[in-house]
Amino acid sequence: MPITVGHDTAKTRKTLHVNGKSISYYSIPAAQQAGLGDFSKLPASLRVVLENMLRFEDGGFSVSIDDIKAFADWGANGGQNPREIAYRPARVLMQDFTGVPAVVDLAAMRDGIKTLGGDARKINPQVPVDLVIDHSVMIDEFGNPRAFQMNVDREYERNLERYTFLKWGQTAFNNFRVVPPGTGICHQVNLEYLAQTVWTDTDQHGNDVAYPDTLVGTDSHTTMVNGVAVLGWGVGGIEAEAAMLGQPISMLIPEVIGFELTGAMVEGTTGTDLVLKVVEMLRAKGVVGKFVEFYGEGLDRLPLADRATIANMAPEYGATCGFFPIDGETLRYLENTGRDKNRIALIEAYAKENGLWRGADYAPIYTDTLTLDMGTIVPAISGPKRPQDYVPLSQGQTEFRREMEETFKRPMGKEVAVAGEEYTMESGKVVIASITSCTNTSNPYVMIGAGLVARKAAALGLNRKPWVKTSLAPGSQVVSAYLEAADLQKDLDSLGFNLVGYGCTTCIGNSGPIQKEISEAIAEGDLVATSVLSGNRNFEGRISPDVRANYLASPPLVVAYALAGTLDINLASDALGQDKNGNDVYLKDIWPSTQEIADLVQATVTREAFLSKYADVFKGDDKWQAVDVPQQETYDWPSESTYIQNPPYFQNMGAEPGTISNISNAKVLLVLGDMVTTDHISPAGSFAQSTPAGQYLIDHGVPVREFNSYGSRRGNHQIMMRGTFANIRIKNEMLDGVEGGYTKGPDGVQTSVYEASMAYQQAGTPLVVFGGAQYGAGSSRDWAAKGTALLGVKAVIAESFERIHRSNLVGMGVVPFEFTNGDTRKTLGLTGDETVSISGLDTIEPLQEVPCTITSPDGTTRVITLKCRIDTAPEIEYIEHGGVLHYVLRDLAKT
Repeated sequence: MPITVGHDTAKTRKTLHVNGKSISYYSIPAAQQAGLGDFSKLPASLRVVLENMLRFEDGGFSVSIDDIKAFADWGANGGQNPREIAYRPARVLMQDFTGVPAVVDLAAMRDGIKTLGGDARKINPQVPVDLVIDHSVMIDEFGNPRAFQMNVDREYERNLERYTFLKWGQTAFNNFRVVPPGTGICHQVNLEYLAQTVWTDTDQHGNDVAYPDTLVGTDSHTTMVNGVAVLGWGVGGIEAEAAMLGQPISMLIPEVIGFELTGAMVEGTTGTDLVLKVVEMLRAKGVVGKFVEFYGEGLDRLPLADRATIANMAPEYGATCGFFPIDGETLRYLENTGRDKNRIALIEAYAKENGLWRGADYAPIYTDTLTLDMGTIVPAISGPKRPQDYVPLSQGQTEFRREMEETFKRPMGKEVAVAGEEYTMESGKVVIASITSCTNTSNPYVMIGAGLVARKAAALGLNRKPWVKTSLAPGSQVVSAYLEAADLQKDLDSLGFNLVGYGCTTCIGNSGPIQKEISEAIAEGDLVATSVLSGNRNFEGRISPDVRANYLASPPLVVAYALAGTLDINLASDALGQDKNGNDVYLKDIWPSTQEIADLVQATVTREAFLSKYADVFKGDDKWQAVDVPQQETYDWPSESTYIQNPPYFQNMGAEPGTISNISNAKVLLVLGDMVTTDHISPAGSFAQSTPAGQYLIDHGVPVREFNSYGSRRGNHQIMMRGTFANIRIKNEMLDGVEGGYTKGPDGVQTSVYEASMAYQQAGTPLVVFGGAQYGAGSSRDWAAKGTALLGVKAVIAESFERIHRSNLVGMGVVPFEFTNGDTRKTLGLTGDETVSISGLDTIEPLQEVPCTITSPDGTTRVITLKCRIDTAPEIEYIEHGGVLHYVLRDLAKT
């Protein structure tokens, strides 16, 4: 067995022979035989990380022999050994909302490195980067055959500046590809085309080598690809930029929670119903910062599409990822989606040789386990504000009425007439029903199921209620191909579920406006309108400014709720409507059988469809090909642009870092509650003329119709600063009964968060933010951290942080702290009028506890202890440099 020795460590590199070809790989069994430890019981997800350590152990890659041995200690310690390691993913995935600011940063870094005397060409991705444009299409037009083309036309009108910039990036940077608009959602394109499960490339020694496909992505639902055994998770754009520029991701060896699936799904249930239950169970378990790996005999009966649905929603259950090992179903899916047959053979051989195969004898050690019998799953929805708020369908009406009383403090039954219409609006009515998002539109079983529900409903004479805005936004063009092949698209069209675009649409907040008269009736009655979507996110203020209660459901149930037109109904027992003869029609009357769905999937979801639709995936349509871009090394920032501006991060930056300073006499910008999401901190949707961002655009001559969204303007820091903490549903506890982006200014008078921040910064006053539990949950958006930093916030003090946002704050030079000793904003009685000082930062160590002095307006002081959530030694360096990108820029400028 060949052993390569590097420095004072031993490595194993073996040769794999597949279909007459030979390729090297780094062998975990050989490493074990070489005496590096017992790795035989490691979960497959952790073996992927161990292989990464083996491959990068020598050659100056910050990986030591002790890092490798730590994985053996992990198993010996019952699935725990939180050692810090340097991990290098194979590639990076981006979407345009998060990708545009990342490319803006890279362009700004090229300017910055030239200022420091370096070579602009050093600012280049060192690993492959794919950016899929999927977040920009809005549902302006719906419910008619013109909807798709009209929405695409408006998308280009709104976003031409951004698309020109991205196309420039594709020509200016190496290793950077752009998948044009109208192709699909990044995670579905990744699952169906980009992912290889086993990657091949040349290693640092010049050898052709096979290794596990891994990635990080600038979208939290990057985790979807774990369904096809590709280890990946979401990071902020800041961390992704560092990774693509060659920096390792500093992480602790995670705990791995084993989730055993047994039994089989019963008639009438879907993969969506299963994942909503999984989300509820894992949120209750507590898996933040941990890997979850699915195992058990139930996987033998779980299609990969359902696995991908479960993997997709890892951010919703709080895990870093939800991983499915390689098995026969993995190979079947790769074959069916058009992957090269030699690659599939390599995947099988590699997985079996390196212990990544889930066979009958697969029995790893897990940190902890839990079990779910899939035979107990029932139809369900989740809402009205969080994905983990699981509601069995039979209890939906009861739960909605309870939410009305307890959460929304609204009475049921108030009706408001809609001008010019023959119906009234009342709380509970569904105004948006959207089949959307990567979570479900990648799954042909639920999409075919939705089409069959539409077919059966249309045949009986049922239709959507007139106040429901319906839409169908598939995750890829393949979905349209098999819906057309099954002759189901016309049935969906008949109920108003016409194709509106290929993109995230409603799930990211691009639901577009609802009918003006309906919006006015909702406002007049202060009604709780609802939406039902087949997505993964239903946070406050995300889906539509007109909608307070948002529910996640399977695509077939989205169709059913469009027919019912209200959440104030028990779909398990109440009639949806009447047929042509006046007879009541119930959900069971239009629900397809499992066999009906399976037969159509078998007949219409073909390898040929995938090969055809992905043949020219990077080419784009005529509009994309017509986008003209300059051929230049650095970007010529157009001063008049309201989409793309040179950010201030690297301006006036010196060649050497500073030191971490203590925080003295900081004022409080906001006091926030539990589960403050990145949507609350940095909303992605539309904004009004009256907001600071709206006023900025008006001052720059942009009409309201052209405002677009916060998400689409993430390349302009002026907009995003003004949009930070500006969600219409955010609640600052410094103010009584006020929703939206408001706080107290230095004079104690209510004002916008942005205006208060500017006043404090002008006075040289540092700022802090207080929060509750799970601060920064939700999307991976880096602007939640960038905006926080640009508002002059030096520290965020919360009860706990979600993984990605904590990392993003550090990456922007903002220090996260956690309360200790049972302290919270509530036990301390914080009002936001206090002054805060934090010492010990000038000598800070990872996870150190430091004193914080809180001074009340009357001069009394309290000293509490905070845990500094700078978790690793490299993160201390990032803070010293002012952020991770500053660290990278200075490092590259010196070489």
